Amino acid sequence: MELVKAIIEVLDEQAIEPNGPLPASLEVLFNPTEYTLNKGAQIAEIGIYGIDSPILQFIRGQNEKLNMDLFFDTTREGGTGVGAVSVTSYTKSFYQLVKIQSKTHAPPRIRFTWGTDLSFKAIVESVQQKFSLFSHLGVPLRATLSVAFREYRNLEEQLAELKFESADVSKQFVVSAGDTLSRIAAREYGDPALWREIAAANPSLPSLRRLPPGFILSIPPLDPSRRLS
Repeated sequence: MELVKAIIEVLDEQAIEPNGPLPASLEVLFNPTEYTLNKGAQIAEIGIYGIDSPILQFIRGQNEKLNMDLFFDTTREGGTGVGAVSVTSYTKSFYQLVKIQSKTHAPPRIRFTWGTDLSFKAIVESVQQKFSLFSHLGVPLRATLSVAFREYRNLEEQLAELKFESADVSKQFVVSAGDTLSRIAAREYGDPALWREIAAANPSLPSLRRLPPGFILSIPPLDPSRRLS
């Protein structure tokens, strides 16, 4: 059975340079021998005088992180003599993943995929190159890249996945361009005339007619008898 190689896909099309250092996808030379996933939460301590332990308050989640070492070796390809192939011909594209790209003004968003169990959408947070073998002419032949990936998900993706609901079954809704209160009421309640219920639950709305994209609306629970059948 053919070995499945780990692949890094560049998701920002503007950052792809087919004839340059950043192709649409990068295949690792050798699969990592191990990787580490790390996920945390930001917790605040609320100190109350006289109690044994502070009260803990959840603030927000933190990005998941993926860390691994990628190994590169060109000794089989060009030997170690005059015809030696520099290992940087493979590592330079991976090193570019942490650099600001001229068209996007930011490091590119990527997806690291290995088989069916690991698919990680991220931004490369850091890359450390370590060269450990050289030809007699000083050409680097072997390198290890220690790569740290930081999870990337936009707000809409996260809210859709979490499906926030409070104990009274209120929900959160992220406004998209073109949304109106009546359209949202029709979607949530089945009746566009119930837009006032949403407006009343969101007194901080800057405008009832022009909803700002990205604004998070609170959708209050509604008496089932008021819904359209």
